Amino acid sequence: MKRGLFYFMLTVLLIGTAKAQQLVGDYTSGFKKEGNIVTLPYTDADVRLEFCQDRMVRVRTSWDRDFEAPEPYMVIKYDWDEVPVETEETTEAFTFQTNELKLVVNKSPFSIQVYNAEGHLLSKGMGHTKSNETVLSKKTLLPNEHFFGFGERMDQLDRTGRSVELNVGRGEGRPHLIGAYDVLQANYCPVPFFMSTRGYGIFLHNSFKSSWDMGASASDAYNFGAEGGELDYYFIYGPDFSEILDAYTDVTGKSPMINRFAFGLHVGTYSGGTWGYEEMTSTQYVVALVKKFRELGIPIDILHLDSTWRIFGKNGGKGATSFEWRETFDDPEAMFDSLYAMNINMAGVHLRPRFDNGNTLDLLDQAREKGYVYPEENNPGEFVNFFDQEATDWWWENGVKRVADQGAMFLKTDEGSAFGRKANESDKVGPTGKEIYKLHNVFPIAYAKAPYEKFQQYNQIRGMNHTREGFAGIQRYPFIFAGDWPSEWQYFEPVIKAGLNIGLSGVSYWTHCMGGFEHNADPELYIRWTQFGLLGPIAHLFGMDHPGYKEPWNYGEEAQRIFKTYDSLRYSLIPYLYTAGWETYQTGMPIMRALVLENQDDINTYNITDQYLLGESILVCPVTTKGAKSRPLYLPDGKWYNHWDGEIYEGGRDVHVVTPLDQMPIFYKAGSIVPSQLPVQYIDQNPLDHLVLTIYPGSQASYELYEDDGRTLDYQSGEYTTTSIEYSEKEEGKAIVIAENTMGYELPDRTYSVKIKTSEKPEDIRVTSGKKSKRLKEWSYDNGTLSFDVMKKYGQRIEINIR
Repeated sequence: MKRGLFYFMLTVLLIGTAKAQQLVGDYTSGFKKEGNIVTLPYTDADVRLEFCQDRMVRVRTSWDRDFEAPEPYMVIKYDWDEVPVETEETTEAFTFQTNELKLVVNKSPFSIQVYNAEGHLLSKGMGHTKSNETVLSKKTLLPNEHFFGFGERMDQLDRTGRSVELNVGRGEGRPHLIGAYDVLQANYCPVPFFMSTRGYGIFLHNSFKSSWDMGASASDAYNFGAEGGELDYYFIYGPDFSEILDAYTDVTGKSPMINRFAFGLHVGTYSGGTWGYEEMTSTQYVVALVKKFRELGIPIDILHLDSTWRIFGKNGGKGATSFEWRETFDDPEAMFDSLYAMNINMAGVHLRPRFDNGNTLDLLDQAREKGYVYPEENNPGEFVNFFDQEATDWWWENGVKRVADQGAMFLKTDEGSAFGRKANESDKVGPTGKEIYKLHNVFPIAYAKAPYEKFQQYNQIRGMNHTREGFAGIQRYPFIFAGDWPSEWQYFEPVIKAGLNIGLSGVSYWTHCMGGFEHNADPELYIRWTQFGLLGPIAHLFGMDHPGYKEPWNYGEEAQRIFKTYDSLRYSLIPYLYTAGWETYQTGMPIMRALVLENQDDINTYNITDQYLLGESILVCPVTTKGAKSRPLYLPDGKWYNHWDGEIYEGGRDVHVVTPLDQMPIFYKAGSIVPSQLPVQYIDQNPLDHLVLTIYPGSQASYELYEDDGRTLDYQSGEYTTTSIEYSEKEEGKAIVIAENTMGYELPDRTYSVKIKTSEKPEDIRVTSGKKSKRLKEWSYDNGTLSFDVMKKYGQRIEINIR
């Protein structure tokens, strides 16, 4: 009797599962091709293929045969040029061939295999399914296949054999050690995109919470899916990771050029108080803070005032935005005037996406009455509806523009995760429901987009927004920071991982709170963390450790001295970093690059989480172990010059180097030219009429220096200049050519100080410009470096021959 009941229940369960799980089924008839789009009807679903490029195809499956309309948050490009596709049909399958890809779509049952033009298998599909609302794609995990990407993850680099859920938010629950500080739960900026070492990438175009099993459940298969919406993904062939990122950011948008001064030091301040110390805030503290940076000769360009600048309001508790200054700020407009008089290039303020009523302003009541906030389960709501342009305009005109008119030039947009999910720090959840689950992950994009575009129009210079949360597409509204991590050694390397992973996910302008955000940092951790932070895409100094605030002089004389050294090194590299920003705008390549990004065939790089390339030439190796006097590191293939002593190392191997407290290992790749500028206290303090070119010889080296006005959008219409610099070695000697400038943005006549790392002292140096050639009389050779100056007029070509 019991056995019969068991089999009856098992049969009921299997029937129920079969009904809940829908397959695609078998091909029926009705093949249709319109432009780049092919539609294939199956018994239980329609499959649609859109050939976007020779190397990229969009794959969509709809079980109700109604495909979703375009959305503007994750994807910005839907119109593609015509792609030539050869189509062949047999009784078993359809074959679609572009110049780069071949897709074989099986008829019964449905599956997709993808090959490159040479016939090598890239991806073997195992079908698509829908179970209740969850959509899923399953594929074969091929031998020696490794996966990278998934956004700002702090736990792993190589995700092969692991699983992950992507949904914007930090860890929940108390205490923070098992909630907000859990690096496994950290999801400030998930990106549903990965790249495979087989030479392809996949972007899941779906805003619902998604799950990715990359071989955790079975060593020969992986799958990905979302808890709602359409199964819609882009398959992108490289085969190089750089080519995959280029195509992915064609779909989701390239990062724009940021203001040149945004490459300078950013400092955040609680204005002399923090939560619980609000009465200690003042305009005087803010002005004195910048004055001290200037007096100490520590370069700085950007300042933001965090949450305590404003009254927290009557309804929303800590953090909601009233747009009323705290009474301790007696003259905000004069404060901003003083900051700009000290050559701060941009100052801004922090806010949250929720209206609140203050002492004199009732913006929350007004917004509710006008329907400009999202209603919640038990109240009319607080969150600004950034999906509605009228609501966004009203938020700007009645809220943000009040502080913009007083001098604020950008926002730090915080707590973007609380729209439909608990925000740990304020216990806010916001609106809920099926539609909100769909919008939760793209809310941070709409939230960052609003002030980015509004301030760009208001300031009449390039926009900038500083945000904590993001999703696919956030790179269009730079920049994003890594969230609220304590000043503890255990969180230092995970923050580096976050930067590596987000760079592998199409986001270049990323930063973090140097030294950690919460808790007091011991001076050694502060020094090591700021060394790393000052050689990253964006350098951001900020903490709530009252009264330390991560200001360098609060960590001792040694910390202050080392901080100044690395900050000055960063400022010297602005021409190099700015050119790397141009590469980001053109190709999607991040400024901070995991070693695997340019070495995807070198398995030794797959789990290196504490080293990275800064741009194309500089290898940075942070010291993440307390008390370390040395560290092992891996040098990729090639030769590498040590920044500190000039020693040359052979790459493709592990090496061991000493790491005194003031020395973070830094190497320059042989075959590199690194431009730098003379010392300044803020960006564009002086005209760039003198640049340094440091050459780290291989047999040859080349560099394309990018320059524009640094502030306007004119670069988008060709108002920029590039200067090609070539170095070569032949039997008769060395040669350097500084080519004519492209004629777009006029440069000043310029002195180039050339420094060549070489073991050979020359006998003769000649400089040729046009028909004139002269012997260079003034040069020096000291400790393996040949140094000399040459003058170059705009548009002129110079050739230097060294014998």
